[in-house]
Amino acid sequence: MSLQAPLRPGTTKTGSIRSVDADRNAGGRAAGRRGGSANWPVTVVLVLCALSVLVPLYVTLTMAFKTTAQSVDGNAFSLPAPFSVDGFVQAWQLTDFPRAFAVSVFVAAITVVGTILLASFTAFAIARNWDRKLFRWSFFYLLAAMFLPFPVLALSQVKLTGLAHLDNPIGVAILHVMFQLSFSVLLFTAFLRSIPAELEESARIDGASTGQVFWRLVFPLLAPMSATVGIFAFLASWNDFVMPSLITSDPALQTLPVLQQMFQTQFSNNYNVSFASYLMAMAPAIIVYLITQRWVMAGVTQGAIK
Repeated sequence: MSLQAPLRPGTTKTGSIRSVDADRNAGGRAAGRRGGSANWPVTVVLVLCALSVLVPLYVTLTMAFKTTAQSVDGNAFSLPAPFSVDGFVQAWQLTDFPRAFAVSVFVAAITVVGTILLASFTAFAIARNWDRKLFRWSFFYLLAAMFLPFPVLALSQVKLTGLAHLDNPIGVAILHVMFQLSFSVLLFTAFLRSIPAELEESARIDGASTGQVFWRLVFPLLAPMSATVGIFAFLASWNDFVMPSLITSDPALQTLPVLQQMFQTQFSNNYNVSFASYLMAMAPAIIVYLITQRWVMAGVTQGAIK
């Protein structure tokens, strides 16, 4: 025995089936249009943005492995023929690459560690005392500092570092930390306000001091945002040209970006040497970002959502 649903008045069995099929087909076509349609303006913009990065990178790679004669033949997009590493050898010797690389690593390391520590300390104090005007207005003061780039304050900073005998890589690293502090505190504060205060209160009930609460409980929870802040600080320090060129008085202690300037003056026609030097200088930053870019996106997104 089979059971059938009663038909509505004035509707036949065949007509009902056809109506259901028509509704399903219409729904399927609508879903297909929604899911299969491409946003072409956005796609075109993304393709142009990708090409604006990939094309210069391709030219840099090809020019770095060309000979001097081939690098000046006017065809920048041709492949190296023959394949040569003479540009890297000359760039290594002209820039004294090991020394300049060590100076850049030294400045970047101090910048990363100092930024993470100072920004986390400051953000912890602000986030846990937000109801007090002094801490709240301190946060706004730090945010206002984001609108003061180094070139605006260059003259005063050069004078002060000279008086304090910090016209060296240490002074450059300290200034890097100071100029990274505002943005880093903003990220840390947004992340800290998502951590329940009850966790810290339970630790204090067990007898933990403020320092123990921070180091044993809060700071480990800041690991994703610490990675994000550290990566931003590293990239800003490694790629900076203006600050080291103005602050460091000893040419032997200059960072890699500053030493690249010589290829725009006295070696301006040695394109293969110039591009080989540029590639060696930016390779560490590219490698670090490729390895850690998932932490950058995860940290920023997690902090924004929380």
